[in-house]
Amino acid sequence: MRMSPATKGLIISVIAVLFAFGVYFLFLAKKNYYLVDNPTGDTYYFKINKGEEKIIGAGQKLEVKLNKGKNGIQVFNAKKDLLYDSAFVVNKNRGLVNIAHQDYYINEQFYGYGLNKDSLITARKSTIIDGKKFVNEPKHFNKLYTDEFYYNIDEDYDKIVKNVQKVESRTKIFRKVDFLNYYKEYYKF
Repeated sequence: MRMSPATKGLIISVIAVLFAFGVYFLFLAKKNYYLVDNPTGDTYYFKINKGEEKIIGAGQKLEVKLNKGKNGIQVFNAKKDLLYDSAFVVNKNRGLVNIAHQDYYINEQFYGYGLNKDSLITARKSTIIDGKKFVNEPKHFNKLYTDEFYYNIDEDYDKIVKNVQKVESRTKIFRKVDFLNYYKEYYKF
């Protein structure tokens, strides 16, 4: 059986599209997930939505399943004494539960060709952290839950600008110590 050139072209284009989607979903697609983070030296036990009890050790992060809408969490210390029983609302497909109510900072990084990042950064307000001034207005966060970021604590900013023809930005949440280290490395003033 002989195939017409149009049929061959159709088959090749379908294979190319399937290959492109495969590469995207295997390597490029951003995974959506929720993290419980514990940057302290303490161990905590917790239950989300009255589910099974989980443990999170010092300095660990743990991926958890949350529902869109209202969620509840019970947090216990190492002696299994109840620290708090609280609720929070999930609106997005990724978020961070700050189980120990520690300090985090949400930083915005700009992307684009021909971008003058110095003028964008210095035009914004500054934030005082430990008595020092930090430009680019990093937002302080120490509440139980947030989903107001693009990159989670275990992700890095994109290393390569992906065909951005205009100025865009992405936000990332950092533990306080990680933010101070990132700031020192990235903003070399």
